[in-house]
Amino acid sequence: MTDAITPFQIDIPQDDLDDLTQRLMRTRWPQEIGDNSDWQAGTNLAYMRELVEYWINHYDWRAHETEMNAFPQFRTMIDDVPVHFIHVKGKGPNPTPLIINHGWPWTFWDMQKIIGPLADPAAYGGDPADAFDVIAPSLPGFAFSSPLTTEGMFFNTVADLWVKLMARLGYDRFATQGGDIGAFVSARLGHVYADKIIGVHLHLAGPLMPPYPTAEDYEPEELAWGAKFAKFMTDGNAYMQIQRTKPQTIGFAMHDSPAGLASWLIDKRRAWSDCGGDVESVFSKDDLITSVMIYWLTNTYVSSARHYYEIKTEKLVPVHDRQPPIEAPTALLQFENDVWMQPRKWAERYYNLKRWNIAKKGGHFAPMEAPEVLVDDVRAFFRELR
Repeated sequence: MTDAITPFQIDIPQDDLDDLTQRLMRTRWPQEIGDNSDWQAGTNLAYMRELVEYWINHYDWRAHETEMNAFPQFRTMIDDVPVHFIHVKGKGPNPTPLIINHGWPWTFWDMQKIIGPLADPAAYGGDPADAFDVIAPSLPGFAFSSPLTTEGMFFNTVADLWVKLMARLGYDRFATQGGDIGAFVSARLGHVYADKIIGVHLHLAGPLMPPYPTAEDYEPEELAWGAKFAKFMTDGNAYMQIQRTKPQTIGFAMHDSPAGLASWLIDKRRAWSDCGGDVESVFSKDDLITSVMIYWLTNTYVSSARHYYEIKTEKLVPVHDRQPPIEAPTALLQFENDVWMQPRKWAERYYNLKRWNIAKKGGHFAPMEAPEVLVDDVRAFFRELR
């Protein structure tokens, strides 16, 4: 067993790219259900035809591969789990180590717009005193943190891995930030490892365990949030139920058809972002395809969906009964156009809440949708904790 950290560069074999093109050219298109112009039955057929045509004839993976390789990347093995991460040293008088966590259907590349401003504030018009050493890992089973063969890997166990990763990098105490699954990872760090965590910054409030929000927690001005979340859990969480129960079943389709994988992933980008129904108002075709490509080329749909499958009710228990459950200082920045928002009254009981903000613009994929808003809030929160 080794603790070695090895420099890593992405270099996808050309045969894999050629195979992808052939599969795209052979896509067998489904019949559309009625007038699906609003995507009410799922991903729109005309849009997918347009996207695949662009993918075949105009998209350039090698250009995006070069962009990714401009960031210093590494791989290591921790407890038999392969871990891929970007590590950018901060440029400032005393950079704070910060691990930033993505979710699903994200990848590490969704952090591309915030890594530079966090690590080198002066280069983006900021104060060098706000610099961070930025660590942006791929969650186990995502992208180049693969193949994942270890059972039981979800946000609780990822938090344990990240403490070991940060120690291996020389950081005994560090800050953490996250959204989606990454918010659960960051909150778990603040619950179990509060002594090691400088602060927790979240742009999604996800309960790791009871107590969960109740109807009484919502103030009048927050009632729309509860209604929106209820609608999402009724109309928008079929993906979650499939991935929590039968990810292997759908995995055969996802690993055989790049168009099918794109349909599954891009539907979420459209539904959960602040795009008003026009996904390309937030994400370019290249953005969308690159995200799908990372899943496709690393063969990681099933191992990413496995994070949902591994969540069992009996695992969602606290490791202590101190209050609040998340003891590390916490900031919560919620985006009004996200699908999931939680009330302040509950958040103040659940977190050691030091900062609360609501952003008018942006949705679920904040690092890509509203990077400046997110970076400004992260800087402001940790400025008080340095």
